[in-house]
Amino acid sequence: MTTRKILLIVGGGIAAYKACELIRLMRKDGMSVHCVLTAGGAQFVTPMTLAALSEQPVHTSLWDLKDEAEMGHIQLSREADLVVIAPATADLMARMAAGIADDLATTLLLATDKPVLAAPAMNVRMWQHAATRRNVAQLKADGVILLDPDEGPMACGEFGPGRLPEPEAIMTAIRRYFSDGAPLAGQPDFADDTHRPLFGKHVLLTAGPTREPIDPVRYIANRSSGKQGFAIAGALAALGARVTLVAGPVDLATPAGVERIDVETAREMAAAVKAAMPADAAVMVAAVADWRAEASAGQKIKKSGDAPPTLALTENPDILATLSRAPDRPRLVVGFAAETENVIAHARAKLAKKGCDWIVANDVSGDVMGGADNSIHLVTADGVESWETLPKDAVATRLARRIADALA
Repeated sequence: MTTRKILLIVGGGIAAYKACELIRLMRKDGMSVHCVLTAGGAQFVTPMTLAALSEQPVHTSLWDLKDEAEMGHIQLSREADLVVIAPATADLMARMAAGIADDLATTLLLATDKPVLAAPAMNVRMWQHAATRRNVAQLKADGVILLDPDEGPMACGEFGPGRLPEPEAIMTAIRRYFSDGAPLAGQPDFADDTHRPLFGKHVLLTAGPTREPIDPVRYIANRSSGKQGFAIAGALAALGARVTLVAGPVDLATPAGVERIDVETAREMAAAVKAAMPADAAVMVAAVADWRAEASAGQKIKKSGDAPPTLALTENPDILATLSRAPDRPRLVVGFAAETENVIAHARAKLAKKGCDWIVANDVSGDVMGGADNSIHLVTADGVESWETLPKDAVATRLARRIADALA
């Protein structure tokens, strides 16, 4: 197959350091990467670093005689299959929207005849400014694939939307671009059913913990990080599915192409799941709290010096069992079982009790909930399939493929 060629433009900003990891992921996927480093970007990463990671010369100036002799900027702008900008700063996006070509990066962007994918990164006030919003609208109208920035703490000390999406999220968007019907010469059509087997399917997924309030400052919860569920959502979207992700309170970036609904409590999650129906498949990864306080105090409960207060508990709705027995039940319902002992036995009992089709079980007696790896047992009516320990992204990819096969 012809190697996919990426032209990566690294803008100025502290997030430029993430371009190094993005290059590593591109190379890992077998892509060829040519880097263009802006003057601002060179304040944060060096040409030598990008050259070492990409194993290609790094281009920095429109007026470099050697670069122009060996590969002119017009040729550089046209040889790539996709142009990626990470980070895309407010200044760079403004010049793109205005059609300005006053350095190598903007000249390439004006001269290219290839699709452009931009990952913004800037201060929250800059991202929310009316001028930036106009530029975003113009770039989208011009056909630029524009990712949403992440929300969180920034190097400037402020908090909000404007963080560069994580390299893994940018890679998911790149993979999805190539699977969305933009095949390269000599390659198969990546929009066919082999590569996008979930195209046209709606998959509903829950992830993360729930928080059940005791009073305004205390709650019942669990240690779920949401990482496995978010990874599965991204893998399903990469296979072409329309994914609705109902997420408990976690600090994770939304996978590319996924619609996210944030909730806090089990009852809110149950309502969101019901509203998101119908779906072709449901994957219930969330670690939903089994109980909640029967009555949540309106004010903080104070120590009285006497015996601790009695906390009366009541059961939360059983989202998995309710969905499995609903009249509009998805064709495939997958539950998750986090166990600390007798993992397979408990998973088999849960499969029978809940009425779902599969149970994905794992042992969480170690650091699995917050860790990078997972070892699961896929329990179905046909038996138990135990998988080797894998990174959570790899577990997600394998499970997404199995779901696609089941819905075929």
